Amino acid sequence: MSEPNEPDRCDVAIVGGGAAGLLAAIWAARTDPHRRIVILDGARRIGAKILIAGGGRCNVTNKKVTPHDYWGGSSNAVKKVLGRFTQPQTVEFFAEIGVTLKREPTGKLFPTTDKARTVLDALLAETTRLGIEIKLNHRVENIRPVTQETGENLFEITSPAGHIVSSKIVLATGGKSVPKTGSDGHGLELARRLGHELTPRIFPALVPLQLADGNPLTQLSGISLPAQLTLSEQSGKRIETIHGDLLFTHKGLSGPAVLDMSRHWLAAQSERTVCLTASWLPECSLELLQTQLQNLGSRSIRGLLRERLPDRLVETLLAFAEIPLEQTGADLTKLQRKNLVGAVLQYPLDVTGTLGFKVAEVTAGGVPLAQIDLKTMQSRIVAGLHLCGEICDVDGRIGGFNFQWAWSSGYVAGVSV
Repeated sequence: MSEPNEPDRCDVAIVGGGAAGLLAAIWAARTDPHRRIVILDGARRIGAKILIAGGGRCNVTNKKVTPHDYWGGSSNAVKKVLGRFTQPQTVEFFAEIGVTLKREPTGKLFPTTDKARTVLDALLAETTRLGIEIKLNHRVENIRPVTQETGENLFEITSPAGHIVSSKIVLATGGKSVPKTGSDGHGLELARRLGHELTPRIFPALVPLQLADGNPLTQLSGISLPAQLTLSEQSGKRIETIHGDLLFTHKGLSGPAVLDMSRHWLAAQSERTVCLTASWLPECSLELLQTQLQNLGSRSIRGLLRERLPDRLVETLLAFAEIPLEQTGADLTKLQRKNLVGAVLQYPLDVTGTLGFKVAEVTAGGVPLAQIDLKTMQSRIVAGLHLCGEICDVDGRIGGFNFQWAWSSGYVAGVSV
């Protein structure tokens, strides 16, 4: 311990006790157990994001993880980090600390207990076993590199709870998503003060989309179904297509397909005029639906659509196409048929925004990977500073991919620090 009035001294200070920070601490201690390693976290309780992830079940990883499941940094850059601590190694690590995982049909891997607490408790038990110190209510206000008279380079870390001086530092503060858990963007500001340039845009990803007030789709709250979402430029050029489940909410749209699309919509609409459409029958082609409507005869259109879609959605689509509920195929005009095909397969989604960082599962943007040595996760700007997790410009699609980035980048930072 330090003398009175002198700053506390440690070998490695890890700022942020989330998924990436805990992995960095564990692997730093496993690599060199003789160092004093301290985790500094501003929250009263550690690991809040782990506990709320996956509806309280914690989607630890996925059965198959590739660089193409991520955006932000280049696929080649992401590949270098994922390759150092792979999905099989992640499964093996968690089994070693007492967390067995099960695979669901979607490919997501959850703890067999279906409780996120299992994951957090195992990680914390490992930090205790390794002698890692955790200081809560210790929000880092500033980090300053200092050079001792001896020539030794150190970091001076200040917080309301006191000063700490460390030889090495790991920034694992998260981004800006779910700020109530502590990831309120302050870590990004710390990185900027230390000399890092952040990406021009930092925005929420994996976030529900809002529709305009009065949009009829908001009356379908609670309905979930498979859909295909297509994001296009005004010219018709396709930007992104995503298949998956969609959930109607009283404010707009959610569900895996919508969450995955949100980052693409936000990234594109800031630069150009874009159009987002939904196909409510993803497996049905335009030609097939037209043929089915033409051959419907005396059967009602509503009856045909109700065989495949929820009744409330069918009523909404017929109203959108200006077709009476009981109209038959034989009475369908050419214009009505065209409108109905458009409503079913290319329904325009009048998105006005997102629900923001408050509920976003991850942050898009951050510290560019070009400013980080990916073999060590050490900053190319400041020697002795390592970065990992969501603070980096990497965001994955839904399904455990963001946790895998946290585990992999945390591992690399930990063994290298």
